[in-house]
Amino acid sequence: MARPKIARKSTSVDMTAMCDVAFLLLSFFILTTKFKPEEAVTVTTPSSVSSKVAPEKDMTLVSITKDGKVFLSLDNAEVKEEMARQMNAGRNQGLTEPQISKFTQASFFGSPLSQLGSFLQIPNDQLKGESLPGITVKDSSNNELVEWMRYVASAHAKTNTRMNLLLKGDNLAKYPQFKNVIDAFKKNEQFKFQMVTNPENVPEGTDLWKKFQRGEKVEE
Repeated sequence: MARPKIARKSTSVDMTAMCDVAFLLLSFFILTTKFKPEEAVTVTTPSSVSSKVAPEKDMTLVSITKDGKVFLSLDNAEVKEEMARQMNAGRNQGLTEPQISKFTQASFFGSPLSQLGSFLQIPNDQLKGESLPGITVKDSSNNELVEWMRYVASAHAKTNTRMNLLLKGDNLAKYPQFKNVIDAFKKNEQFKFQMVTNPENVPEGTDLWKKFQRGEKVEE
């Protein structure tokens, strides 16, 4: 007796549910993505052939603009809150709880300590480097960055976090500003820091290029 033949049918997959899930995920990422804000302080860094990557956590960044203004940026909210409370205790800064909260949320600081209260009242969308005085670093006798760095170092020690110190200077900034900033580091025993530069390829034919070609390790 012949075996009955079963008709073959093509397999079809309903992709409707998969499309729904894909659009839901896309909508979620669009709504929750935080775009990188425009930099309040514009600094054009010099070029270098360094390949070392700057740390992405617990950063303390000191920026020097082409006009010689100095700004301080920190990314650790716990450290910033501790700094604000130490300033209140040590300098009798008189920061209120809302101001301490604003200090903690601030992405950078650019005012003398005597004007800190006024600085914290400026709306975030108006915090632009060209309209701010910056931290005073005129000379060895009038260098408020020394005090700022003392609070930064003390807050990191109190919160038991490592401070990754970076210096970002504009290509047109003058030498005295760099010297005064580095003096502030030294006075707080911060001898190790990284310079933020614009990386570029090593010129062909140079000794450094030849070392890269041989696969030799280059000290940074």
